[in-house]
Amino acid sequence: MRAMHDLPVKDLYDALSDANINAETCVVTVVSGKDLGEKAMISGGVMCWNSASDGFLKAHEDEIRAVPDSGIIRIDGEDLFVEYLGNEKHVVICGAGHVAMPIITITRMMGMNVTVIDDRAEFAENAAGRGANRVICKPFAEGMAEIEGNEDTYFVIVTRGHRYDKDCVGAALRKRHAYVGMIGSRRHAAVVRQNLLKEGLTEELIDSIYTPIGLDIGAETPEEIAVAICGELIEVKNRKKRNFGYPKEIMREILSEDREPEILATIAARAGSAPRAVGSKMLVRKDGTIAGTIGGGSAEGEIMKYAKELLAEGFSGTELRRVDLACSAEEDGMVCGGVIDVLLETV
Repeated sequence: MRAMHDLPVKDLYDALSDANINAETCVVTVVSGKDLGEKAMISGGVMCWNSASDGFLKAHEDEIRAVPDSGIIRIDGEDLFVEYLGNEKHVVICGAGHVAMPIITITRMMGMNVTVIDDRAEFAENAAGRGANRVICKPFAEGMAEIEGNEDTYFVIVTRGHRYDKDCVGAALRKRHAYVGMIGSRRHAAVVRQNLLKEGLTEELIDSIYTPIGLDIGAETPEEIAVAICGELIEVKNRKKRNFGYPKEIMREILSEDREPEILATIAARAGSAPRAVGSKMLVRKDGTIAGTIGGGSAEGEIMKYAKELLAEGFSGTELRRVDLACSAEEDGMVCGGVIDVLLETV
């Protein structure tokens, strides 16, 4: 189903960029019926932006606020995509040794923003070469002082010694965070624990440390240990209902002054073995290039091609399009299934 509109789209993204990062925020879009394309933003329990001040969403504000999770729901005969937002997931890796290198690779593949801290120039250069978004080559205490932290920040402590671990873990626990994990044996963890208790941290806070770090899969090599650690990050991340939100690169482009219309593609629903979660986003430009991803493969290629066609037609509106992953996979000789519903919006 498709709707044409001329919404003040930038107003929404300005509101999103100004939203309190500590407030629970969701964006709601009507994806069926006569109000298709109507949008609103609820932050801190208040509908603080809407595209139709007396529209469908405003009339059903109380029902929408009661929705607990992201996804497509039906209210009064119309389908709505409710998307609870998180910040971009940020992993801070303290230490740039052998284990850190594959962690950088995997977390970048997961779509996380990666910061690495190490006081050794050669190791810091290795982290930059491996693809870290930011590398801080300073003593660990100074590097950690530059990290603000929030509910979507994951601290991975893989330094080369007890003293550095204690400094990094102590600093991480004092910041807002989603996860603090530390590598090392149980004996090592006990030593760090006693030192943190002496510094005045509570037992409850210290007990929240994931140590020994990573899922217990019998990992031995640096690469296997990295897989175990990243598996634990995924486990913690997916307990929350908030998705990755709007990646910074996409927000920057949407809010830029000089650009042509683009199509924002967002996974609104998924079933089966879809490769990416609800809320995953991809921005398609008129020339067919993209920012972000909704999972790669032929399904993403299909959406890219279709979005490019919409832009060539001068489309300005909203459409919900279903992609059958089984058909897409079969064309590539792959065996997988599932479907995704992709929300396409002109921005």
